[in-house]
Amino acid sequence: MSASIWFVAALLVLAAGVALLGLGSWVRSHREDRSAATLKTALRPRENEDGAADARKDSLGWLEQFGRGLSGGRLEAALLAGEDRLLLDLAGWNTRRGTAIYLGLRLLLAVLVLGIALAISDATGLSRIMVVIGALAAGLLLPKFALSAWVKRRRRAVNNELPLLIDLLRLLQGVGFSMDQSLQTLGDKLRDALPVLGGEIQEANVSYTHGRTRAQSLRRLSDVYGDDDLSSLVQLILQVHAHGGAVQEPLRQFSIRLREQRRNALKEKVGKLSVKMTVVMMLTLLPALMLVLAGPALVALATTLSKMG
Repeated sequence: MSASIWFVAALLVLAAGVALLGLGSWVRSHREDRSAATLKTALRPRENEDGAADARKDSLGWLEQFGRGLSGGRLEAALLAGEDRLLLDLAGWNTRRGTAIYLGLRLLLAVLVLGIALAISDATGLSRIMVVIGALAAGLLLPKFALSAWVKRRRRAVNNELPLLIDLLRLLQGVGFSMDQSLQTLGDKLRDALPVLGGEIQEANVSYTHGRTRAQSLRRLSDVYGDDDLSSLVQLILQVHAHGGAVQEPLRQFSIRLREQRRNALKEKVGKLSVKMTVVMMLTLLPALMLVLAGPALVALATTLSKMG
């Protein structure tokens, strides 16, 4: 009897061990599957971004190849002046690919607008020559106008993002980050909050990693956009990077001064707008008001005169 009990107990222990081994393997496989699913979910946006970037690159590949064929000659010198290079730099497209696409786009639009103008115009002689010149000029200038509009938009974005950049720097410095760590965090993890300045800081971080000094890597951010407040902030960052010291109080004072300047500029803009609206109201509302007030009297006067006549 005792032998049978021991045998059954041994079988139960063996079954429990097998069950525990199976449960452990199931838990381990479940964790691996969950980790894989989490990793896949985290990487999916990046994969989608890479796929979208590849799709855009493929869609503009033919234009890039066409533009590269124009590079290095007199045509490039004529279509890509110093002002165009500055605009490309401000737009963040001053690369071989961006320059090639810009060159190809300018030439293709010139030919396309010229063809459309010749197709719909029946001018002859000197008028036809003027149509050809105007069409070529319009096709060549359209990409430049679009690029200038994009640059203005980026400058407005830089102006709007600057107070948030200062606040984020204060926050990161307050939790104990060094200036290099703060810039790395702004460029890597906070780019969604700073679409333009975050990208510029990321490029500066890459240049700094490749061996340039911090002053050289931030020179573009300081000089290209022509913003005095941004240049002052870059100088403050360089001083803290070179000499160290507490930066929270200078950043706080800088933020207060910047917001006060913008508040005064907004008040000035509102004051000018009120004056302009006064002129508009005088030109539009006053005639309608005089018509409403004097209209019945004029109608009564006209009726009285008609009865007297």
